[in-house]
Amino acid sequence: MWKRVDHQPKVKAGDGHQVGQFKDLGSAREPAMPHPLELSEFQSFLVFEDISHHIKEVGAQLVKKVNAIFQLDITKDGKTILQRTIDLKNGSGDIYPGSARLPADTIFTIPEPVFMELVLGKINPHKAFLAGKFKVSGKVLLGQKLERVFKDWAKC
Repeated sequence: MWKRVDHQPKVKAGDGHQVGQFKDLGSAREPAMPHPLELSEFQSFLVFEDISHHIKEVGAQLVKKVNAIFQLDITKDGKTILQRTIDLKNGSGDIYPGSARLPADTIFTIPEPVFMELVLGKINPHKAFLAGKFKVSGKVLLGQKLERVFKDWAKC
């Protein structure tokens, strides 16, 4: 953000700011998440894009089976880098950026490397949760239904 520096009546050459100069005040507020162009650097961003296509194809079937809203907060170094909501409760299903528009049934807070291992089937979600590799709030048992969604997606 730029701010115009006020005119000072007695300014000597080389002292302070000159009339018409601008001073960089820096960002007024640091963004909570990376710029969208930077998101493609994260593998989880690409996974969510692919899962989105899967939900568009079979979302109506998934809504009948799952009937839940999941919010996934993907973290790196303790900070949320990506937030997605998977709505498999309303309409024909949807996945969208940000927090849940309606109350989420289950909220997952997962470091990105753990998320990638989970969706690729490299680690058991139950064991990872019990080992404290990620956090879950809300209806924990609904996580089993999300696990099935990820498995169906991985088969495609």
